[in-house]
Amino acid sequence: MSYIYINEQGSEITVDGGRCVVTKPDGMRRIIPIETIEYVSLFGNIKITVPAMQMFMKNKIPVTLYSKTGNYFGRIMSNENCNIIRQRKQFKLSGETEFSLELSKRIINAKVHNQRVVLMRYAPTEKKEEVRHIIEQMKLAVKNIDKCTSVSQIMGYEGIAARHYFMGLSKCILPEFKFCGRSRRPPKDEFNSMISLGYAMLMNEIYGAVEGKGLNVYAGFLHQDRERHPTVASDMMEEWRSVLIDSMVMSLINGYEVEKSGFRREENGVFLDDKTFKIFLKKYETKLRTSTGYLNYGDEKVSFRKALWLQASKLAKAIDEEDCTLYEPIYIR
Repeated sequence: MSYIYINEQGSEITVDGGRCVVTKPDGMRRIIPIETIEYVSLFGNIKITVPAMQMFMKNKIPVTLYSKTGNYFGRIMSNENCNIIRQRKQFKLSGETEFSLELSKRIINAKVHNQRVVLMRYAPTEKKEEVRHIIEQMKLAVKNIDKCTSVSQIMGYEGIAARHYFMGLSKCILPEFKFCGRSRRPPKDEFNSMISLGYAMLMNEIYGAVEGKGLNVYAGFLHQDRERHPTVASDMMEEWRSVLIDSMVMSLINGYEVEKSGFRREENGVFLDDKTFKIFLKKYETKLRTSTGYLNYGDEKVSFRKALWLQASKLAKAIDEEDCTLYEPIYIR
């Protein structure tokens, strides 16, 4: 099964005899059998006909819409995955509840652990001691999380740890890509441009996994309710940000796979040019398809994409049983 990413502006998606046809502005056509498609992601000015849309919905293939620079707009898909019994329990457990509090502690403890592991992996030899000091500061920031009595307290400690974490990453990156903290909407540098794009795409992956389990993506536990924001996807994304996106971007930069000249400045922000965008998409898809044995699934090797779905299954079970300890976040080694 394939994930289709289309970012060539002016392309058009049509249907021909049960096959998906992607026509580029220069007239070149790519024909894809519908049974081989699992997801479709469109970036920017991509045309799609109503018959093509109907074909995707009939075959339960989500279509995700992004801006040209990767801002997430929304999804188009069939509505066959709603589990109202599970959602009623979810609504009862979300908000300021003991379930939300304890689940949030589990998620943030895992997130900060994974950030520390990523820092040590990418710390250059001459910066090891400096990075170790930053990791100690992160440990101090979250040592009282288990004593927190509200989700807002947890998020406060998490914010302190995050500032130290991004400070550490900036010391592990090639000098020409050095950045000063997290920036978004718009991203102010090349590093932030890539992780913003990656987070938007990862959000969509988790959105699909959550919705596939019949959950409501807008009734979260860690993140506060926000109009049109899929807070459950944000909750589940926390443990994966450093594991999947931050480490991937560090690999792209420190592995000399992208160049500083492969970005453009516009609207007070920094964005990937077409060539770098394609490199990023290929790296992202390769990462999600990679099988690994270091996740906590026993001896079984699973792809990162499958792991996202397995985590959604754990969350669904925790909600069904009203027991947050059934949700075991990912801890990398």
